[in-house]
Amino acid sequence: MKKSKILILGGSGFIGNAIYKELCNYFDTYGTYCSNSSFASNGQFLKYDLNEDDIFNVLEKIQPDLIISSLRGNFSGQIQAHLHMMEYLARHRCRLYFLSSANVFDAYSKYPSYEFDKTLSESIYGKLKIRIENMMLRMPEEKIGILRVPMVFGNASPRSKEIKTLFDAHEPIEVFPNLIINVTTDDRLTQQIHYLINRNKKGIFHLGSTDLVHHEDFIKEVIKRMGNYHPILKKVFTTNDDRYLAALPKSNKLPKHLRFSYQEVIDHHLSVE
Repeated sequence: MKKSKILILGGSGFIGNAIYKELCNYFDTYGTYCSNSSFASNGQFLKYDLNEDDIFNVLEKIQPDLIISSLRGNFSGQIQAHLHMMEYLARHRCRLYFLSSANVFDAYSKYPSYEFDKTLSESIYGKLKIRIENMMLRMPEEKIGILRVPMVFGNASPRSKEIKTLFDAHEPIEVFPNLIINVTTDDRLTQQIHYLINRNKKGIFHLGSTDLVHHEDFIKEVIKRMGNYHPILKKVFTTNDDRYLAALPKSNKLPKHLRFSYQEVIDHHLSVE
């Protein structure tokens, strides 16, 4: 039986490469890299610079059944690349999974957000994600999957590495006492994406913990798990009241074995190195 062909745009990044490692033994999986030359010797990776190259060339070469977009970089370059992806999707038998963000709701502060809530953002990053989501929502539903992701942690994650670097240097670590979030890890996220691919899922999914935690409390637990019990914390208050930045699943829930709590992120996915 022929394996499905999957192309991960941004496959050399933290999340993109985690997805590649999860899928490569099960599918005919390809990835792109920009500046990280260590991927040049991997025959499954193609060089792609969104500021200089046309994504059409990569798509026509690979002819994927599924595109997973985990691109980062210049915002106008991302917009142009996704516009070209929409044109490709319209002409080919192919689906796009786009890694979006809880930031598409960052203008709403008084409650968590669910899959079919209206998006609204005050941040440039959130507005970028909304613009790409809106492009996709004009496509036939079977062509798209919008995967909204909260803060991502894990031993190799940029957030966890930054925390460790700061407390090793005895520098203050920023925490937001009034911010209520949900979270995920690279391994939990990639398992969920693998399931969505296997089950041929389409639509909008919120891929984070099913419960909420204050940012300050979560970061304190993460630091304690790393073995530091006396960190220097810098408390940042953006409002006087609690505000939410959380994308919770409600309409498109995954099976129980793929759901998890924020405590599981701490207990099982942030091991002491």
